[in-house]
Amino acid sequence: MKLLVLVLLACIILTLFWGLNGLLRAEPGSQRVVRSLTLRVGLSIGLFCLLILGALFGWWRPHHL
Repeated sequence: MKLLVLVLLACIILTLFWGLNGLLRAEPGSQRVVRSLTLRVGLSIGLFCLLILGALFGWWRPHHL
């Protein structure tokens, strides 16, 4: 499960740089930055849901302060 979280984080960072590259090389009418942002937001929401579900189902426990 930890590996899945790390892979999702790596994908989020990768799409961040993919969007930066698209922004720097933007062609008129290009949707590359919008697609990158959409994918990054979707991955972030998916990761958040995975963390919440993991805590609810007991796949891992949050640290107590």
